[in-house]
Amino acid sequence: VLGSKTSFTTLIVGVFVVYVLHTCWVMYGIVYTKPCENPKFENCINPYLAGKPRLQLSIYTALRPNADGGHTLIHEEEDFDVETKFERIVNVSLPKKTCKNGTLYAMVFLHQAGMSPWQDPRQVHLVSQLTTYMIPKPPEVSLISGEEATQPKGGDSAVDRPVSHWRSRLTLNVVSEDFIFDRDFLPSDVHRYLRVFQNGKKRVYLPLLFVDELSNRVKDLMEINSTCTELPLTISYDTISLGKLRFWIHMQDAVYSLQQFGFTEKDADEIKGIFVETNLYFLALTFFVAAFHLLFDFLAFKHDISFWKQKKSMVGMSSKAVLWRCFSTIVIFMYLFDEQTSLLVLIPAGVGSMIEVWKVKKAFKIQVIWKGVKPTFIFGKSDESERRTVEYDTLAMKYLSYLLYPMLYAFGFLFMLPQLFVNYKFIFVHPQAFNTFIDDIFAFIITMPTSHRLACFRDDVVFLVYLYQRWLYPVDKTRMNEYGLSYNEEEKPKGKAHKD
Repeated sequence: VLGSKTSFTTLIVGVFVVYVLHTCWVMYGIVYTKPCENPKFENCINPYLAGKPRLQLSIYTALRPNADGGHTLIHEEEDFDVETKFERIVNVSLPKKTCKNGTLYAMVFLHQAGMSPWQDPRQVHLVSQLTTYMIPKPPEVSLISGEEATQPKGGDSAVDRPVSHWRSRLTLNVVSEDFIFDRDFLPSDVHRYLRVFQNGKKRVYLPLLFVDELSNRVKDLMEINSTCTELPLTISYDTISLGKLRFWIHMQDAVYSLQQFGFTEKDADEIKGIFVETNLYFLALTFFVAAFHLLFDFLAFKHDISFWKQKKSMVGMSSKAVLWRCFSTIVIFMYLFDEQTSLLVLIPAGVGSMIEVWKVKKAFKIQVIWKGVKPTFIFGKSDESERRTVEYDTLAMKYLSYLLYPMLYAFGFLFMLPQLFVNYKFIFVHPQAFNTFIDDIFAFIITMPTSHRLACFRDDVVFLVYLYQRWLYPVDKTRMNEYGLSYNEEEKPKGKAHKD
């Protein structure tokens, strides 16, 4: 059985390593594009920007993505320099249909200076939605008076109805490097942004214009109501490398796919935050930390289940710590669920809560007997060694309550400490798995409530004391356990000895 368990763990780790290596190879394929080695070769596609043309940037708004029904100019950069980044704030007048829970689109044109973008044959343009539908934020309630700070319009049903929100940021990018594409190795992700024309014997592609949808965050959204006639729009521009453009295209497609599978705007926003608020190097670290966190979570759950599945006695184990850890874990899970925390945090918390409930059943030897639809709970009896453990457990809770009961934040921390006290009284440590330091890094990277983030560092205190106890109380292989067997006797093979 031990060999099968080890092989299963090895298989999981092996699959994980293969997955990480495959992901690294895919990422390399995304950020690296093979250039055309001979510019005079007929398969080469040369950049239009290499000729240093005079360009102009024009931005329009329209009720429909094809501008059917009219368009309005909101901003233009007459002497547009590809290499110069800028940020402009413009006030956009909203049509009546948009104010009445409607939509509005931005049409971004990059064209020849002095020429209308609607008549320029060498213009490139993209359409981006300036509005999105989302359930409005519920009104804040004063904890002192119990009154709502602002009353929602239309009753409770209006709060649950998605309304139009204004995206107050429009982020634009243009690939500034003079990259020469090879037609035989043209990336499929760039192909949809590529407009090519024939210039004599040369094939030339127009500037690669990109609208960064990942920069549209929930914190920047503004609710649109019928009284709004004008709203601010921050237009940001910066250059982008070809490798980062390809990576950003894949990430935007991934976020869009998640939204099609039912991810809410807030869930998608958590993922956007990982990409937008970090550089590429830290992003790579984020990927590895998140991947290892999921792996360690799985291994920790597997170890926890294996440890408690084989455990027949609670000698040396704090039953109160198990009970209250179960309670605090469920409370934390419900809090995270209420806060609509990222699924990367919520799902492991939910699985951990179910495991903690099962551990309570094992710790208190609870048997559930169903009589029809009515359950009957039967508690098992404790032996002398277990009753002695309960005494130490109760004594530990008594001492700790004097110091830590006033500290409400330390609620979970309080009920982690009795196990350390029981270890001290029995002068030995039960082997258990910890992945707290990975949790620390994970807490910095993934967006989560501040209280839960601090709880990750709270666990480090107990972990350090646990490490000290592991060093102080080494495994005594001659010591008898509750069944009268020593470590050496347990390790002896039960089958018949074979001859060499």
